[in-house]
Amino acid sequence: MAVLEFKNVSKSFGTGTDAVPVLKNINLEVDEGEFLVLLGFSGTGKTTLINLMAGLEMPTTGSVTYKSTPVTGPGPERGVIFQSYSLMPWLTVTGNVGLAVDTMFPSLSRSERAEKVAHYVGMVGLSHAAARRPAELSGGMRQRVNVARALAMNPEMLLLDEPLSALDALTRTNLADEIERIWEADQKTCVLITNDVDEALVLADRIIALNPDGTLGEEFRVTIPRPRLRSEMNHDEEFKSLRAQVTNYLMDVGIEAKVEGSKLLPAVTPIHGIPTAVAEAQKTIKTQRYLDFSQLHKIYPTPKGPLTVVEDFDLKIDRGEFISLIGHSGCGKSTVLTMAAGLNEISKGAIKLDGRHVQGADPERAVVFQSPSLFPWLTAKQNVAVGVDKVYPRASTAERQDVVEYYLERVGLADAMDKPAVDLSNGMKQRVGIARAFALSPKLLLLDEPFGMLDSLTRWELQEVLMEVWSRTKVTAICVTHDVDEAILLADRVVMMTNGPQATIGKITKVDLPRPRTRKALLEHPDYYAYRQEVLDFLEEYEHGARPKPKPAAPAIAAE
Repeated sequence: MAVLEFKNVSKSFGTGTDAVPVLKNINLEVDEGEFLVLLGFSGTGKTTLINLMAGLEMPTTGSVTYKSTPVTGPGPERGVIFQSYSLMPWLTVTGNVGLAVDTMFPSLSRSERAEKVAHYVGMVGLSHAAARRPAELSGGMRQRVNVARALAMNPEMLLLDEPLSALDALTRTNLADEIERIWEADQKTCVLITNDVDEALVLADRIIALNPDGTLGEEFRVTIPRPRLRSEMNHDEEFKSLRAQVTNYLMDVGIEAKVEGSKLLPAVTPIHGIPTAVAEAQKTIKTQRYLDFSQLHKIYPTPKGPLTVVEDFDLKIDRGEFISLIGHSGCGKSTVLTMAAGLNEISKGAIKLDGRHVQGADPERAVVFQSPSLFPWLTAKQNVAVGVDKVYPRASTAERQDVVEYYLERVGLADAMDKPAVDLSNGMKQRVGIARAFALSPKLLLLDEPFGMLDSLTRWELQEVLMEVWSRTKVTAICVTHDVDEAILLADRVVMMTNGPQATIGKITKVDLPRPRTRKALLEHPDYYAYRQEVLDFLEEYEHGARPKPKPAAPAIAAE
């Protein structure tokens, strides 16, 4: 039986000719006890949709009803958990949850209310932190307080607006499991908005995609038996089939067709050598040990003595090879990358690139960070030109301009080159960052979680952009990531790091999948999930800060 119903609902903001439509002609029924997941990405109106359910917004046209009664405002029967925490910073965990209990149960005695507060705090696993204030809690713990507070209102329906998106992968998984446990135990109706396909498949009875034009898209029924153990999903044929269907649908409706650029790279050479169209994508390549990490250590002084963050990191990389570096938070991935960039001093050991020791920053080693760090007052073109002007001092102004425009076209910014960086979306800014790095024609490209701040669809799109541009240059590359699918999609080898401190290489997996690669093709490849399982097994072994003995690394030099 439907408890929440949308009939021909549209929502616009603004009036008259300035009205901006966000949702169009939404017809939706949510059944009692159902776990519905709405899978949406930036700009699809997902937050507006949850606000309409919560009664925080009213439809422009159409009606929203809860148990056949029009929704005219917020109500205690609909508990909302937002992406941001909105906690009272001066109150403890107990105090924040107590606000909800006091509102809902004013007639109970003080001791009875305290008992209820303790019950909800315990339900989300925060009894040990009940006396702490928000500033003393991690992001995951703050979101648990948010969940406890919503549950304390004892709602019939939970409305979850991307409550896990700001959390690290492990905390996100644990809290998703917590929400599922509460949903099953209390038989509540749940509506979750997320941009994570795997999260949707693990939690949902039904998935509905939100289209970029503000309409509801395709519906997918999830009949995988519960409990759905994440460790087993990789072997479940229904999971794999649905994962491909949902991913392909979202990419088809959400990723715009690539526009081929008109510019050609001029025959100019940067100060550190190579180009002329990157020597025809580096011909047959193969310079072994082109990049050599030898017994690399990073040691920081602390009041308690030296702290070894990375030790005995030993890796040989061929010219033109793409390496993914993966591991749990704090395992030293970014430390290794910044040492390779020359931005972080090497404590012991050495890094050699093309036969020369890495010492200090140099444009022959280009870095793309999680945040692209553009000059906001400069245009996209001017931001890329800053590096190009320094790297091609002997090229003419027109030739340097051609280099800039070639790479901006390649990353899909042909129509936004002259926009100031401040007016670009986060995804467009990161495109500029990628174009800027490739335009330097570096010997080594270093990517530090370059898509970590973006929603899934933008991340997928930019991964494909990165692969397309990389295939034209075959630049030697290392990408730090925490995303297993990203690691496999990009890499010739996935290098897995053990937990820190004293982190080192625990395992290396050679990814023998055909190139050029696309996400769609990978999901259909018979070997893809075997590679995925190898990496997942390693990460699971090192979960929760465990420190198993590292396995012997695979041969350090890639096979011919």
